[in-house]
Amino acid sequence: MSALVSAMGAGFVFGIGLWISGMANPKKVLAFLDVTGYWDASLALVMAAAVAMPLVLFRVVLKREKPGLAEKFELPALKDIDLPLVAGAAIFGIGWGIGGYCPGPALTALSTLTTESIMFVVAMVVGGFAHKLITKA
Repeated sequence: MSALVSAMGAGFVFGIGLWISGMANPKKVLAFLDVTGYWDASLALVMAAAVAMPLVLFRVVLKREKPGLAEKFELPALKDIDLPLVAGAAIFGIGWGIGGYCPGPALTALSTLTTESIMFVVAMVVGGFAHKLITKA
């Protein structure tokens, strides 16, 4: 139960952070991606913080014997850069550039109930199921 409460609290804080930073606003994200036009560089600070925090804190947390709310650490075993990773990153980037959303901010933007956010999330879910069907994952 405490893991569920912790996950809910972390999600709440993450969602608020996405709104405050502007990451849930596709117009702001697209302005950040438009480096040849009106470039809004403010999201670079958000991304830098998003990379810096885990870079520092993972080193501290992983020194513990076990996580606070689990029996053991579950870290990814694969470290290779392969075609599925590169292709997935490219497709993600294209979708982000077209829609101005990535999965976390898209779910946060659902709170606005705009047709745009709803359609993006529906397409994201359909794409996930299509991948599962195609790859039999």
